[in-house]
Amino acid sequence: MAAAMARGWAGSGDGPEAMLFCDLDRARAAALAAEVGGEVRDDLRSLRADSDVLVLAVKPAALDDVAAELERAAPAVISILAATPVAQLAAAFPGAPVLRVMPNQPVSVREGVLCYVRPDDRFPAGLQERLVAMLATLGSVVAVDESDIDAAMAVMSCSPAYVALFAEALADAGAAEGLEPRLAAELVAGAVAGTAELLRSEDPAAIRRAVAPPGGATEAGLDALAAAGFSRALESAVEASLERFR
Repeated sequence: MAAAMARGWAGSGDGPEAMLFCDLDRARAAALAAEVGGEVRDDLRSLRADSDVLVLAVKPAALDDVAAELERAAPAVISILAATPVAQLAAAFPGAPVLRVMPNQPVSVREGVLCYVRPDDRFPAGLQERLVAMLATLGSVVAVDESDIDAAMAVMSCSPAYVALFAEALADAGAAEGLEPRLAAELVAGAVAGTAELLRSEDPAAIRRAVAPPGGATEAGLDALAAAGFSRALESAVEASLERFR
C-alpha cells in the first residue's frame, strides 16, 4: 500500500517535496524510487535523519524491531499498519506525533479513500492539518474513531478487491455470451466507473430502482443475484476480514 501512496503522490503535482525509501529488499526500494523520482536510504537511521515525516508500512509483527532500529524516535509518523492501535504505535515511538491511517489501493491514481483515527488534543494542530492535506492529494480523507477503524478498513480498504472480482466475473459472463473479452472488460470498467460517480450523489437503492423497472431484464438479474446469496456473500467477506484484524 505504501507503494500505491508513493505513486499517487508522484502524480499529484502537490505531494511531498521529496520521497525517500528504505526496505530490507534494497532492489525493491530502488525500483520504486526510480519509478516515482525518489531516493533510497540504506538504513532506517539515515532515512529518519533526512525526513520530517515517516510513513510506516511494515508487518505489524516487525513494529518493535523497526522502532528499535529507529532508536524509538521520529519527527512524525503516519502508520498504515493494520490491527495496530495508536497506543501501541505511541509506545513504540514515545514523544512522536503518530497518525494512524488506513488507505485503499486507488490512492495510486489519487481516487482513494483514506480513513484516519482522530488524534487527541496533544497532537499538534498545525501538523495534523499538514498531514491531512498531504493525504487529501490521494483522495477522500475521513476521520473516524479508533473503535471504527477496523470496520472501515474491512469496507473501504478490502473492497477494491471485491469490486475487481465482480468486474472480472461480469466481464467473463459477457465474454461467455459472445463479446470479445477485451471489449467486455472495457464495458464493465466504464459501467463501474460511472456507477461510482452516481453513488457520490445518489442513494444506492434509488440507482437500483432507476435501472431495474418491474418485469425488466435488470430485475431478473437482481433476482438471480439475490437467489445466489450476493448480499450475504459480501457480509461474509466483511466478517472474515474483521476476524483477521482481531
